[in-house]
Amino acid sequence: LVGLHVELQEDIPHISMKVDLVKAEALGIKPGDVRRAVSTLIGGIEVSDIYRGFGLYDVLVWGVPSTRHDLQGIQDLLVDSPTGSQVRLGDVAEVKIAPAPNVIKREKASRRIDIAANVKGRDLGSVAGDVRAKLAAMHLPKEYHAELIGEYAERQAAQNQMLAFSIGAAIGILLLLQASFRSWRLAVMAYLLLPAALVGGLIGVLVSGAVISLGSLVGFLTVLGIAARNGILLIDHYQHLEHSEGEAFGPNLILRGARERLSPILMTALTTGLAIVPLVVLGAVPGNEIEHPMAVVIIGGLITSTLLNVFVLPSLYYRYGSFKKDVKADQERYPDLPLAQAA
Repeated sequence: LVGLHVELQEDIPHISMKVDLVKAEALGIKPGDVRRAVSTLIGGIEVSDIYRGFGLYDVLVWGVPSTRHDLQGIQDLLVDSPTGSQVRLGDVAEVKIAPAPNVIKREKASRRIDIAANVKGRDLGSVAGDVRAKLAAMHLPKEYHAELIGEYAERQAAQNQMLAFSIGAAIGILLLLQASFRSWRLAVMAYLLLPAALVGGLIGVLVSGAVISLGSLVGFLTVLGIAARNGILLIDHYQHLEHSEGEAFGPNLILRGARERLSPILMTALTTGLAIVPLVVLGAVPGNEIEHPMAVVIIGGLITSTLLNVFVLPSLYYRYGSFKKDVKADQERYPDLPLAQAA
């Protein structure tokens, strides 16, 4: 932890009053009556309103200034008792000047004060885990507790939410691939190739500081989408060449499809990469905390995803795309295709 500091807070003189329950009970006075009387004399209380013309004015009752600004005068304030007599405030309560914070902040109706710090030399998750363990071992006074908030807590909440959506998205991607290719074999092949496209993003994270932030997660999703799009279009183009243009399955088909899809793949990678290069060059400057890690992940992921779609995916299609296909599925998709060619 670096830059560890407590939120700026100054103590100012404050009148503190604590009712002596034993003395108050002996005189037949309730603590609440004492507090209400003192609050009225020192802080004032609204008792009515006055309407003058179009204006509305509050009518308040409180003590004279000389009493309110003098500690001895406050101690000499008279409090009514149930018997009708008056009791001196100093006889039933301890009144003193005590330090109090100048600003009291609240979160969900509870008082709070922040202790902030930055992280240096280690990843945020490890440091936050150590801090959480230290907080768990602390014994705070009653009605006090410590909460670990900030970027780490926000990242954990986002990760938990994204995990739930990612599981559904992963199933949806596999089903969409199968619907696009009409082949579970090709769908699984393209699906298993997608995580490999993220390797460049992971290398970028390691080079930039080995911290996975919210921006990095957004970058991984971006790379995943680009890699999936390029892979789907490439395999679909292979199927189009084979079924619609009559290109025989073999090396010529693989080379022709890769050559024809090379320009769109490179154009997608270059345009996306050039758009975010300035974010990488600027570095982790203030105000760029989310965009910089996202840009680093996208640049690294574009490199690996492009290499996979240009070299690895065509090789895998040449290796696994020649198995016998589902003739019925191909006939449904291409009704004019001869049965022998479908087989």
